[in-house]
Amino acid sequence: MNILITGSNRGIGLEMVKIAVSKRWRVFACCRQPMQADKLTEVAKMSAGLVSLHPLDVTDIAQIQALAYELRHASIDVLFNNAGVYGGSTNSFGQVDSEDWLKTFETNTIAPLKMAEHFVEHVACSQRKIMAFMSSKMASMSDNGSGGSYIYRSSKTALNSVVKSMAIDLQPRKISCLLLHPGWVKTDMGGPNAEITTRESVKALFSNIENSTFDDSGSFFDIDGSIIPW
Repeated sequence: MNILITGSNRGIGLEMVKIAVSKRWRVFACCRQPMQADKLTEVAKMSAGLVSLHPLDVTDIAQIQALAYELRHASIDVLFNNAGVYGGSTNSFGQVDSEDWLKTFETNTIAPLKMAEHFVEHVACSQRKIMAFMSSKMASMSDNGSGGSYIYRSSKTALNSVVKSMAIDLQPRKISCLLLHPGWVKTDMGGPNAEITTRESVKALFSNIENSTFDDSGSFFDIDGSIIPW
């Protein structure tokens, strides 16, 4: 199976590359500065050619277009839009920074759509035909019991809306679009008090992808495989 992963230089993205290699998948690992991604480079060197590194800032449309052209002959079974940011530290009422908000939307909401648009042919010619998008339970309005986090919540809620529409639009091409919550993970974003490790998260994420069917397109999965209310 061939998989393209954005934001693959650290955290969940890096663990995805490691576990994908253990499964003997072909990995197109993307991040902004591969030459400075020492851990990712080491994984690639030890992968016996399974991993190739590709510079990609997901907010740079020209870079997305260039990578899509570079990989024009490759089929991609799973396009995993993992790259994302939390946004500014001023996320409470009365302190939200508009510029941070716009930048976060660009990364978390617009970029995944643009990746899907430019790689739709690569996915369409594959066997699995899956586009996966890293969402968050914080995107669920039904689950919001604590308020705050205006920037991150809204960007991921908007992503969910985008992917729901995409699932409908790509239905004739039999492309499945999945929204995935990674759990509360011990990363730079999740913090040291989080519930699960990156390895535990990625194993569950990949399991949810591998066990999904086309009928699941447009669904929002929790880490345990259950459906999250929107």
